[in-house]
Amino acid sequence: MAELSNLLASSARVALAAFLHDLGKFAERAKIDAAPEVIENNQQIYCPYHQEGRWFSHKHAAYTAVALDEIEPHLPPLKGQDMDPFAAWGADDVDDSLINGAAKHHKPDTFLQWVVATADRVASGFERNEFEDYNSAKEGTATGKDHYTARQLTLFEQVRLNDRNREQKYRYRYRLSPLSPGALIPVAASDYEPTDRSEAQKEYRQLWDGFVARLQQIPEAHRKNLPLWLSHFESLWECYTHAIPSATAFNTRPDVSLYDHSRTTAALAVALWRYHQERKDDAEDAKAKMRDRSDWDERKLLLIQGDFFGIQDFIFATGGETQKRAAKLLRGRSFYVSLLTECAALKTLDSLGLPATSQIINAAGKFLIVAPNTKAVRDQLARVQRELDDWFRNNTWAVAGIGLASLPACCNDFLKRTDSGTGDTPFAALMGKLFERLEEAKFQRFDLCGQPAESAVFTDFLAQFQPDKGVCKIDGRSPAVSADENDADVPVGALTRDQIKVGEYLTKHKRLLVTREELAHNTLRLPVFGCYISFTQDEDITGRFGHLAVEGKLLRAFDFSLPESLDEPLWNGYARRHINGYVPRFTEDDLGDGEKYTETDTEAHIGDIKTLSHIACEGGVDALITLKGDVDNLGRLFEKGLSCAGEGPTFAKMAALSRQLDAFFTIYLPYQCQQRYPNCYTVFAGGDDFFLIGPWHSQLCLAREMQRWFKRYVAENPEIHFSAGLSMTKPRLPIRRQAEQAEQALEKAKQHNPHGQQPAPKNAVTCYGLDSVDWNDFNDLIDKADKLEELAEKFNLSTGYLYGLLQLTDMQAEVSQKPEKALWHSWFAYRTRRLLERIRGLDESQRRDDQNTLAEEIASNGIEKYSQAYKIALFTCLYKRRKED
Repeated sequence: MAELSNLLASSARVALAAFLHDLGKFAERAKIDAAPEVIENNQQIYCPYHQEGRWFSHKHAAYTAVALDEIEPHLPPLKGQDMDPFAAWGADDVDDSLINGAAKHHKPDTFLQWVVATADRVASGFERNEFEDYNSAKEGTATGKDHYTARQLTLFEQVRLNDRNREQKYRYRYRLSPLSPGALIPVAASDYEPTDRSEAQKEYRQLWDGFVARLQQIPEAHRKNLPLWLSHFESLWECYTHAIPSATAFNTRPDVSLYDHSRTTAALAVALWRYHQERKDDAEDAKAKMRDRSDWDERKLLLIQGDFFGIQDFIFATGGETQKRAAKLLRGRSFYVSLLTECAALKTLDSLGLPATSQIINAAGKFLIVAPNTKAVRDQLARVQRELDDWFRNNTWAVAGIGLASLPACCNDFLKRTDSGTGDTPFAALMGKLFERLEEAKFQRFDLCGQPAESAVFTDFLAQFQPDKGVCKIDGRSPAVSADENDADVPVGALTRDQIKVGEYLTKHKRLLVTREELAHNTLRLPVFGCYISFTQDEDITGRFGHLAVEGKLLRAFDFSLPESLDEPLWNGYARRHINGYVPRFTEDDLGDGEKYTETDTEAHIGDIKTLSHIACEGGVDALITLKGDVDNLGRLFEKGLSCAGEGPTFAKMAALSRQLDAFFTIYLPYQCQQRYPNCYTVFAGGDDFFLIGPWHSQLCLAREMQRWFKRYVAENPEIHFSAGLSMTKPRLPIRRQAEQAEQALEKAKQHNPHGQQPAPKNAVTCYGLDSVDWNDFNDLIDKADKLEELAEKFNLSTGYLYGLLQLTDMQAEVSQKPEKALWHSWFAYRTRRLLERIRGLDESQRRDDQNTLAEEIASNGIEKYSQAYKIALFTCLYKRRKED
């Protein structure tokens, strides 16, 4: 254990050096205070010198060393006697210092410096000649800006799937500001991107000052635990560099953030160093090969992808005798998926002695880790898989699990060049192979064919049931271990008990601790992969968990609080996990309306979470709409979408695209729900999909607004969109059935293809169980529902008249096959005239004008235009009128 701990500490130092290698880009653009002679001396040490023209390029490398000196008081030790694998302070080989390891990536000399430099090149997908050109290039981007005035492009705008000949424009930029819901929305470059250098530098300086101030919020004691501190720092770095363009020279497109480049570089650097370290390779020989790239076909890297399978069965598991605490259990299970994924990734990292920065992706039940491709790592990975399998077998009875797929890779696999024959890139091919490995892992769950037969059998299953407790009353299969603390008559299983507690803790706490030992407060009873999970909020009581950090017992401390402000930086001193756990709560205004919740029998207090029955009452009609959706063509987005403008995808771009997609559902959406749709209950939202429950009418409005928000979020790119299914139900319908109906509606939307296009365009929505429509039509039909309501009020349209229109939409749908169905026009005219004749005081001219108004809006622009889809407008209007009745 001590040996693994030392290996983790050494790996974390390599990660820190690589993670901060471009710190100088931030510092230089902010014009931090530094004496000219210091900068000049640093340029001599760290920057490439070009004899022709006699100038230094990449001056940011000089600023990396200056900036490290400035923030050193707030970092873990950068100098000292125990700095393995870097030189101890005062050692003869001072070029191997951690600071030099970070700053000399453009002018590497030692083995460790070449490790960081190689990782820097691989993360960017550079060919040799490309990097040499980049290393001698002056500042300047494809948008005509320099490193001060350039602002980050959005990758979304550049994605091409079907319309690959569409003109490439760079109309949008991200604001240079800390991470917040508002900062995620791109803005028009014409209104934002600065032209004045001094003003551009002021923006950077403000950002830098905020970064340095917030750096000091990481608990002091955590600096003594480098792997833990590094997990905090990564979140801080994301907050302040997510919108800083990484590359601004060699006429590049500034579309990758400093954060995404830093974390991919750090992950690759650790894996490369560990590969040579574990093999005990000669450092000078390894350095020489990295320098001339003669080892770039050597498979030094191992990509490890984890995937949670059985999510739906896990979240919506039923079979017991009761639906009590359904909302709390649903909330707990949904969060538990994120928790298990996080802990599985942590288990993998911890077992391999890798720091948090080696994890590139963790979203929607999936994670990606970069490890060294050594026998020791592969063997240990197999042991980790067995431990994960054992946990899921013993606690979910194999209903769900997490599979690990691995793929060896070499540096050349990460190149972004495009093959002239196939149009593919080495990196795109690598990702395709990794996805294939993951699919194979899904079909080899629990390795039932590869393990002894007895490992696939639940041994002593019946012996685990206690006569006085029996079976879990909620999942109907687990041995009950205790009663629900809030209901003594409901015995529950160990996992169900913890899931209920999670649902409770989430509403009261904002931080989560992962420790090596059980704590005395708010700790789940069931260990997760050998770790203990605790929830906490009051850091004064716990002393900011300092003693746990110093003793090495605190593995992670996560802040999962929801964003409460549009522009407040998402940073509270701890590593952040963006998990959309928004749920509606009772307010004073809610409880002041004595008529609203008459159909429920649950006593409520301010701050309590609303049940689904309470939520249904918010719509006036006792009904819910379940909204389920996901991003269309996700696989193609990653495999093909970034191969545009003559340049293929890179590791950093893939990581960035994944992070940014997830951020819409985990940062922007929960903020908007709090502000605009406070009664929307989040079952899950993250990665590329979402599942939301709310009052029927507000869910219709939320769906159309989500589509508009997402359209703006992806920079108006018509090739990036999502489909959704909306299912209307009573609140007492079991949640699993609600999920099934919404899933069926979503699948129907995915198949929407009225013109027989290949591939199907998707980008559609299914509502009320009707035929799917594209989003433009859906938005128009919801508007028409409002217009229909206005007409109903103005002309006193009866409910019978409106119901009669449903039949006319069916007739219109059959006109092409049965021309006689066109008689619906006459039926409409007759019914409308009869209705208007009952309105006294109208002369013939006025009656004719009113009839023309109704005919134009309902018949021509409604039924004739949309056929049966017009029922979306009709049903919406009828339900709203039922509310009024």
